[in-house]
Amino acid sequence: MFSRWNWVACGFYLMLNVCSPDVSGGLVQSCGHIIPESPVLALGSNFTALCILNESCLDFGNIYANQIIWKIKNRVVPKEQYREINRTVSSVTFNDTSSLTTPLTCNILADGQIEQNIYGITVTVGLAPEKPKNLSCIVHQISRFTYVMTCTWNPGRHTFLDTEFRLRYSWPEEVFPDCIPKGVNDSCTITDIQFFVNTEIWVEASNALGKAESDPLVIDPIDIVQPLPPQNVSVSSGLLPTVLKLSWENWISDAVMTLKFNIRYRIAGDTSWMEVPSEDTASPRTSFTVQGLRPYTEYAFSIRCMKEDGVGYWSDWSETKTGITTEDQPSKGPPIWRIIDASHSPASWTVHLMWKALKPFEANGVILQYEVTVRDKSCLSSPLKKYNVTSTNHTLQLPNGTYEVTVIARNSVGASPPSVLLIPASNSKAPVKNLRTLPKHDKLWVGWTAPNSYVLKYVIEWCLVSSSSDCIIEWQIALGDVQGIDLKGIKPFKCYLITVYPLYADGQGSGQSVKAYLKQDRPAKGPTVQTKKVGKAEAVLTWNHLTVEEQNGFIRNYTILYKTIDGNETVVTVDPSKTEYTLSSLTSDTLYTVRMMASTDNGSRTGPDFTFTTQKFGKGEIEAIVVPVCLAFLLIVLLGVLFCFNKRDLIKKHIWPIVPDPSKSNIAQWSPQVPAKHNFNSKDQMYPEGSFTDVSVVEIEADDKKSFSEQDLKPFDLLKKEKSTSEGHSSGIGGSSCMSSPRQSVSDSDEGETTQNTSSTVQYSTVVLNGYRDQTPVQVFSRSESTQPLLDSEERSEDHAGGADSTAQRQQYFRQNGGQDENNTDRPCFERAKQITHANEGDLVGFVQLQVSGQSSQPLGLGMEKNTQEAALSKVLQTYTEGQTVRPETVEENPLSVDDMPKSYLPQTVRQGGYMPQ
Repeated sequence: MFSRWNWVACGFYLMLNVCSPDVSGGLVQSCGHIIPESPVLALGSNFTALCILNESCLDFGNIYANQIIWKIKNRVVPKEQYREINRTVSSVTFNDTSSLTTPLTCNILADGQIEQNIYGITVTVGLAPEKPKNLSCIVHQISRFTYVMTCTWNPGRHTFLDTEFRLRYSWPEEVFPDCIPKGVNDSCTITDIQFFVNTEIWVEASNALGKAESDPLVIDPIDIVQPLPPQNVSVSSGLLPTVLKLSWENWISDAVMTLKFNIRYRIAGDTSWMEVPSEDTASPRTSFTVQGLRPYTEYAFSIRCMKEDGVGYWSDWSETKTGITTEDQPSKGPPIWRIIDASHSPASWTVHLMWKALKPFEANGVILQYEVTVRDKSCLSSPLKKYNVTSTNHTLQLPNGTYEVTVIARNSVGASPPSVLLIPASNSKAPVKNLRTLPKHDKLWVGWTAPNSYVLKYVIEWCLVSSSSDCIIEWQIALGDVQGIDLKGIKPFKCYLITVYPLYADGQGSGQSVKAYLKQDRPAKGPTVQTKKVGKAEAVLTWNHLTVEEQNGFIRNYTILYKTIDGNETVVTVDPSKTEYTLSSLTSDTLYTVRMMASTDNGSRTGPDFTFTTQKFGKGEIEAIVVPVCLAFLLIVLLGVLFCFNKRDLIKKHIWPIVPDPSKSNIAQWSPQVPAKHNFNSKDQMYPEGSFTDVSVVEIEADDKKSFSEQDLKPFDLLKKEKSTSEGHSSGIGGSSCMSSPRQSVSDSDEGETTQNTSSTVQYSTVVLNGYRDQTPVQVFSRSESTQPLLDSEERSEDHAGGADSTAQRQQYFRQNGGQDENNTDRPCFERAKQITHANEGDLVGFVQLQVSGQSSQPLGLGMEKNTQEAALSKVLQTYTEGQTVRPETVEENPLSVDDMPKSYLPQTVRQGGYMPQ
């Protein structure tokens, strides 16, 4: 085994053997080569290559054939395809050359260390040429005297190799040079040809893999000539309005060949051509007259030619030339129709006459004017009315009746046949039946069933329905024996109103109408829905119909889709004629989202979303709650008012306690000498039994002249105690009478009796002592706690039982006693009124009054307490009145005797410096 350095030396030696040039510039020596050298292989065939090593390389480098590696474009060929023939030759075999690419190289691997390229070849894979097919030739006329022959063939499959084609031709006794195509492989042009001699023509194809020839073609070139088309074509009008004359020149000599012609023509603007019969132009000529044309119509003409016997090829069509036929009188009258407007007055019509302009082949010239004649058929003696009109419409004002209208079109040659329209007084004839439409491609077919009566013709009206403009009427007349026509010019996605009228010999039938679409699409927009009214469980939705431009088809139905925020969507289908729908079974106080979809035959479109919230209470629920509550409240108030009215005295007692009225005070009728006389026997007692609840303090105005003894004051202790216990039940009126200053109650404290001096104030009230066990009371005392002065009304008390006499006595008494000190305004008013005794008035300190609250709720006790009070009071009175004489100072007309009055003098006890409690 070689060392590493030995392998390096060996590789260097191989490189030198392969690449070293000799002195002559070539390779001096190579380690090997491949056989065959750059082969051309048939696609799909087998191929074997040999790599042969030189002996010199074997001797130096110890290199053998088993070390050879085959590669195809740097891809190693599998070793299964190798074969070692000997130690210097290795072969490789390919069963299918379709996968073989170039280059193919032979490489050597010395002891598995260094791979070195020995030799390489280029492999070409392709196919042998096929036999050319479909060889044909044509002779083209280039000019008046120049001709060339061009042959074409089918070269066959692609060979992937360089393949050469040659067009070869010869006469029986002469061979001409081959025609080699330039840039193509399927045609070749020969410029040198001879007529009237049979020529053999064939094609030869060859490449590295083989050669092929086509079948020969033997032909006389005169039989394959394509002449030039006729030149200088012209068109002229003839004597008749239906003919035009063509003229041209032929560019091929009659000595070479005679020609036949083909003439085609069409109306200018049309796409379809018409041809003159071939037998009319089968002979040589340079002009031809075309007949049967339309008057005053422009025509386009073109001509071609070929060999008269029909052998060879037609020339190309000549340049197109046009010509116009002359005018002729119109072939028919214009179609006429009318629109009657009777809206202004039923007895008078506004008749809009319309007629269509004649088509060019009907007008046969330029229409100069229309002659309109109107005849009243209901009045035969009525004269004809004629109008000359240049437009295609005319408006007449006619009274209601039956008229015959005739329209004639005139041009420069003459007048058309008349067109007659009968306008009956009423459309009383039978209409058509079963009017229907059907789209057919770009046309709209309108069909109907004919009435039972014979119909002269039908008038079909149609107009584009629009919401923004009036319906512009278009119309068409059909013959009476048809039951359907195609309307042209109908636009898709537009709505048309179609009406069919049958016309009879003696009248007109009423029209039948239908709406139709040529094509439908889904609506351009969806309806916009709104709420008209929202309740607790229902909502009234309203929307507007889509305009006819937005519909794009017939609206088959509306679909309402509504849902809550988190609920499932509910779908409701509504008739397309409706514009309002009520959603029911909704949830109260809930937000709903609603949208609406309009559908045609070709799709649907949804409008915008709309939200609404149902009410919390239904209709009448609030009233059902509020009205009973209000009624209940009113009832409660009414009951309260009735209760308060029935208990008004009790309520008044607690809220507004009764304050004694000074104007009704008994002091006005009390006198120390003539006590008030009370009638206790009357039905309405002034003070019923048990009405007194408390006895107040008797306040005595004292001076320093006379005082009572302690023994005289003892009987009053009981009254003082009673006053203390019932002080909370008094009337609560404080202050002094006759605007005197207020005073402190005697019963507030014992100390107040000795330390406080008040102004000369005496409060009065009336004390009535009930008799024991229904006995007549003995004494009545009057006293008042009012702080107000005595008013004049008090002196005229109306409720005292004494009447007018006692009132006079009281007034006299107060006048007598009040007159003593009238001029002394500083004294209290009650002091001016008190003059009780006659001799010892200075000794009399004051008079005693007992205060009893007339409205107190606490009555006096009738037991021991009452008896004790009576005994104490009686004792005091007896002690004080001994040895004194009562002298009344009131003088009246019939004075009462002293014996007749009840004794009511109070003993008076004076405590120095204050009031004496009783």
